[in-house]
Amino acid sequence: MRRKAPPLLTESSQVYTFSRRAFVLSGLQAGVAALVAGRMAYISIAENERYKLLSEENRVQLVLVPPRRGWIVDRNGQPIAINRSDYRVDLIPDQLRDPERIVPQLAQLLDLPGEEVERIFKELDQAAGYQPVAVAENLPFEKFAAVTLRTPEMPGVAPLRGFSRFYPEGAAVGHLVGYVGAANKQEYEKEKNPLLITPGFKIGKEGLEEVMESRLRGKPGAKRLEVTARGKLVRELSTLRDQSGGTLPLTIDAGLQAYAARRMGSESGSCVVIDCWTGDILCMASMPSYDPNSFSDGIGQSEWKMLSSNERKPLLNKTLNSLYPPGSTLKPMMSLALQAGGIDPKAVVYCGGGYQLGNRFFRCLGRHGPVNMHRAIAKSCNSYFYAMSRRIGIDKMAEMARLMTLGKKYDLPVVSQSFGTYPDSAWKQKKYKDRWRESDTLNAAIGQGYVILNPLQLAMMAARIASGRAIEPHLILQKRPAAPSLGLSEQHLQVTRAAMWEVVNGDGTAGRSRLPLEGIEMGGKTGTAQVRRITGGQRGQSGEWKYRDHGLFVFFAPTSNPRYAGAVVIDHGMGGSRAAAPVAKDVLTYLFDKPKAMEALFELEKGWGGTINERMKRDAEQWVAAEAARKNIGTQQAAADAGSRAGRS
Repeated sequence: MRRKAPPLLTESSQVYTFSRRAFVLSGLQAGVAALVAGRMAYISIAENERYKLLSEENRVQLVLVPPRRGWIVDRNGQPIAINRSDYRVDLIPDQLRDPERIVPQLAQLLDLPGEEVERIFKELDQAAGYQPVAVAENLPFEKFAAVTLRTPEMPGVAPLRGFSRFYPEGAAVGHLVGYVGAANKQEYEKEKNPLLITPGFKIGKEGLEEVMESRLRGKPGAKRLEVTARGKLVRELSTLRDQSGGTLPLTIDAGLQAYAARRMGSESGSCVVIDCWTGDILCMASMPSYDPNSFSDGIGQSEWKMLSSNERKPLLNKTLNSLYPPGSTLKPMMSLALQAGGIDPKAVVYCGGGYQLGNRFFRCLGRHGPVNMHRAIAKSCNSYFYAMSRRIGIDKMAEMARLMTLGKKYDLPVVSQSFGTYPDSAWKQKKYKDRWRESDTLNAAIGQGYVILNPLQLAMMAARIASGRAIEPHLILQKRPAAPSLGLSEQHLQVTRAAMWEVVNGDGTAGRSRLPLEGIEMGGKTGTAQVRRITGGQRGQSGEWKYRDHGLFVFFAPTSNPRYAGAVVIDHGMGGSRAAAPVAKDVLTYLFDKPKAMEALFELEKGWGGTINERMKRDAEQWVAAEAARKNIGTQQAAADAGSRAGRS
């Protein structure tokens, strides 16, 4: 079969084919160009604002400026908690790239001890990515500058200049105001406030700092910073100033608070002073205490272990959270209960050393012979109150106790308070499913048995007896109307006050604590409270510290026109007249004659080994040395044991 010849390729056909392909390609190119142009137009016009913002975010960083915390001041405007400029260094876990290199480098630059390095690594392991980890605070400028110069080579390191909390009186106000610290994960998750994760920002952790957080915090400011692609600062564009927190004025007298804390020396306990006219708390010292400056700066493991293992419990606010059998300090309240129950103050009870109830003998502190109400308070005769309490019964006693606020929870800006119990017959039936017995009444009459109270309640009892008014305790300073009358007979109150005068200024149990002031006298009542059951003639006046009796004292002054009232409790002080009343004497002396009180304090501190700070520093050094020795002995013993095992094998 004959094959068909191929078409002839002419110049005309070639031109036609090329023109058609060129047209198609040109059309495609034009379409692509149109799409690109359209997209560019869309981006530059419709999406202009979005990309402008993205570009701005790359170029500009918005940084929160932590607000300065509001000051806490006393009733006279004297600072109790303030802010001071400081330099600090933090780590931001999200930005930290090489902690194994950077942390040791920081430790070398800042001279950090090994314990602090361990803490930093531990907190880095536990911290969420957004949670800053403090490296060091209150740095000298030279060390701060050394870190700042090296920040480009240490990503995640944040040197900051800001403000730190400072407490001029240190441990004297520790339990009162608490301290501040960086927010933890739980606190951030609860509030979801970015301010809480801003490096250098701290919130209240205890005491007034925690309870009054909303008032003290303030509002943050902000800075717009221009940075390079690597985050290096180019310039500051604008700043919105922060708003400081509000000032918090307290009813506390800072000078009195510091004096009371110092006057307690190395004792464990509390001292409360109340203004009888207003209910303002002038002093609420609890010792031993912790230095809130240490906690706010970040306490080390050694210091925490030292405080938490101390048998005198420096971490416990004894004014509000320690409960004590009040002992004989309740006898003034009991005298009012007896009078309200119809007992004549002149009625006499014979004290032969105790009181017989059935087959049980309730002991007195001595043999007082015939005593009336006045002498029973002055000499602290248990026998009188045993006998008279049976005549009115526990429910009448409890009614007066409630009027004196005993066992009451106060409306105060505090983290917690243990308010104890003054029992009645219904209370025992509800709690123990048992009836009230006469032996329970006798114990309650002398502040033992089921009765357990805190020192603030004892101070309030003294203040209500002294004033005759239904005052309430206050910590925040403000104007208030005069408190109403308690509704008690003024004659009954005078009988009780006269007996409390006798305790100190006459033939009473606290005669050694008369005020060294012309024309000013103190009324009071001593108390001794057992901490364990004691049999026979034995008493808790010796032996191991934790088993000794507590010493208590309630007081008011001047007796002619009471202005101040309060209570002192000394843990295991072995008696109110021995340990507590002398503290009350000096504290009241401070209120009326500061130079005389300070002179007495200086002499006492010489014998104690210095001021609070000096003693705390020395105690810390001794504890660290003892711990080191203990660890050394343990290491040597372990080595010896290992050698012994090796020898046997």
